[in-house]
Amino acid sequence: MAVSRFRPNSLLRSALGLAALISLSSCSNGQTLQAAGASFPAGLYQRWFADLASKDKIRVNYQSVGSGAGVRQFQAGTVDFAASDKPLDGQDAAAIKRGVVQLPLTAGAIAVAYNLPGCKLKLSQEQLVKIFEGKIRNFKQQGCADQPIQVVVRSDGSGTTYNFTNSLATFSPSWKKGPGVGKSVNWPTGVGAKGNEGVAASLLQTKGSIGYVEAAYVRGILQAAAIANRTGSFSLPDAANASQALATINLGDDLTGSDPNPSAGYPIVTFTWVLLYKNGNAAKLPALQRTFNYALSEAAQKQAPSLGYIPLPAPVLAKAKDALASVGP
Repeated sequence: MAVSRFRPNSLLRSALGLAALISLSSCSNGQTLQAAGASFPAGLYQRWFADLASKDKIRVNYQSVGSGAGVRQFQAGTVDFAASDKPLDGQDAAAIKRGVVQLPLTAGAIAVAYNLPGCKLKLSQEQLVKIFEGKIRNFKQQGCADQPIQVVVRSDGSGTTYNFTNSLATFSPSWKKGPGVGKSVNWPTGVGAKGNEGVAASLLQTKGSIGYVEAAYVRGILQAAAIANRTGSFSLPDAANASQALATINLGDDLTGSDPNPSAGYPIVTFTWVLLYKNGNAAKLPALQRTFNYALSEAAQKQAPSLGYIPLPAPVLAKAKDALASVGP
């Protein structure tokens, strides 16, 4: 299916483009918040920022450039906040001179999306790994039509890639010893595309393709494979199955925990975070507080399911609000 024939809905239409700019009406004091990072939550963030602009005049320029690029800009101090699907570890967090507060804002499933009409793909954890190792090369090996598999992967540094490869490494010793885990890895097979937007566009363009994207990007003729969880039950990356898995994850006191292979529900799920400087925010603190108090509000969280995301559980919301309150001037 040619890209020129694809008619994305409002979510993807607004999200397509690696440096999608979210520009909203300016603050009364002329301030602007600059931000960059994960493409995984970009669709939901766009909605939130647009809603916020209509109620509370705040300008947010958010560049959907991937978690890796967003974190680098945060470390360099060139943005007011960043977004990442992988929180900073203890060493990297300690290296931020102004300190860092990491807030989970939403969550979602990483879907294994494919373009092969008429095929209902169910993959064990071993089979999923073998596809991305290049050892399963044709859909007929999975009971579908005789169609060569074209793997599509992220070419940019990505928290989505980190979480996906973290699950693959948990599923398979060979993956753990081979490509391993990271925001970027040396893929055994596949062609690269930038951002969830780019991977989705490539999948839509190429019959027989398969790749990993945030579940909200499974649109049009794309389908999501059912993946076996740790207990062997097959699940699709829908809201109910993702919520079931997320409920088993203990984020810990610092709100940065994860589980690459939950025992219930759909097995490839993740929270996604924003990174805020803990100190040195005097000029922009009011705008930052209003922005993220809204993101953590009931009204904002209720919008998540319609866009393919998962609202934060109540206990996580409470802890996130407390963490936000710790951000100082």
